[in-house]
Amino acid sequence: MEKSIDESKQGESLVLEYNPENTKKLFIESYGCAMNFSDSEIVASILSANGYNTTQTLEEADLVLVNTCSIRDKAEQTIRKRLEKYNAVKRVNPKMKVGVLGCMAERLKSQFLEEEKIVDLVVGPDAYKDLPNLLSEVSAGRDAINVILSKDETYGDISPVRLMSNGITALVSITRGCDNMCTFCVVPFTRGRERSREPQSIMKEIQDLWDKGFKEITLLGQNVDSFLWYGGGLKKDFTNASEMQKSTAVDFDQLLEMVAMGFPKMRIRFSTSNPQDMHESVLHVIAKHDNICKHIHLPVQSGSNRILKEMNRLHTREEYMNLIDKIRTIVPNASISQDMISGFPTETEQDHQDTLSLMDYVKYNFGYMYSYSERPGTLAERKMEDDVPEVTKLRRLQEIVDLQQQNSWYRSQEFIGQIVEVLVEKISKKSIEEFSGRNSQNITVVFPKENFKIGDFVNVKITSCTSGTLKGEAVGLSEMN
Repeated sequence: MEKSIDESKQGESLVLEYNPENTKKLFIESYGCAMNFSDSEIVASILSANGYNTTQTLEEADLVLVNTCSIRDKAEQTIRKRLEKYNAVKRVNPKMKVGVLGCMAERLKSQFLEEEKIVDLVVGPDAYKDLPNLLSEVSAGRDAINVILSKDETYGDISPVRLMSNGITALVSITRGCDNMCTFCVVPFTRGRERSREPQSIMKEIQDLWDKGFKEITLLGQNVDSFLWYGGGLKKDFTNASEMQKSTAVDFDQLLEMVAMGFPKMRIRFSTSNPQDMHESVLHVIAKHDNICKHIHLPVQSGSNRILKEMNRLHTREEYMNLIDKIRTIVPNASISQDMISGFPTETEQDHQDTLSLMDYVKYNFGYMYSYSERPGTLAERKMEDDVPEVTKLRRLQEIVDLQQQNSWYRSQEFIGQIVEVLVEKISKKSIEEFSGRNSQNITVVFPKENFKIGDFVNVKITSCTSGTLKGEAVGLSEMN
């Protein structure tokens, strides 16, 4: 089973460059989606300006922050167990303050202060600029909470620090929030309405990354294809925009082209796309520019039209398959990945078979697969009975995972004999004699180090593979260097 960012990076503590003028120490951990990791960089930047250096040593921290995820119950239980560890440290160092950030903070609000006695402050995703004021409240002996959702906060004026950075790849947030009210999803309630960041601030951030030697960026949002900047705020208000605003508006395909043309030697990724919002124009931009990676993460959640309707996914199975066909035609070398949920309320064996048949049709390169987890406050939790037995959910999930494993193997074998461009990101986990990086299709490639270095774009001829990794021999530097 492929791992999502919350499984592969969960609990990752983050490191900030040392500022000798700062006297306090911050320990920050992030769980969940890439947006949480991006938000932690914003938080570290705000607190750096307020006297904090980050530390990797929990026991020496003056302030401990955990950036949380609410997408599944398992993620929330992980956070609560982590708080038990903080509590043990706080008994030794009672001056240490503990704060909870992110989606779980937004969902539980003041309830967190009541349930977790060691928590001193609770801060939602749109309230990070208020952290200095909240810390003043904590210093005065008062609990502090700010979970007010914003209609316009994008943190576009904050220059994020690059935490745990390899100096090669970076996240660049372009949208916040989500307007797609999927019945299973808590994100609209924890991150608010969809709003887009001003394009020039995005370009400025990328320019800064380029100047610092970064080679790849990921344009990030809950739904990047809904990006729409018109000088206003919420996307839903665009119908009331002036004619001038509408004529100068920038949507996602225009932003993607701006970035690709502005930084032709920088590799560009984006995530995540929503099938109902991805337009053919975006595919033509991807095909047109070599520096835009040929990978599309396209969550579908189910292959059953009936379940898609119950999920309030505003696309059908047939519409999704039609979009897949367009991708295969316009960007024939693109890899496609998925999100899939097993055991959604009322799911039958036929619904499950529809999911498997859709997977057979697409043959995804990789995917993120989960059994349904009821999330408090969502429409599914309020209106639908969680009626699929756990044993059935897990059996169906295993069948999905097994099929994805087969499809991943099939797609990996397609690369054998090909020459792919790889951005070297790190030394391989299995051998210090090998480098590891990703190709344009977001597949990990491992090859002998020779005289190359981290940050090089290297052409690699693929000679063998596993279901998740390509192996090969370098044939030289690529033209991207």
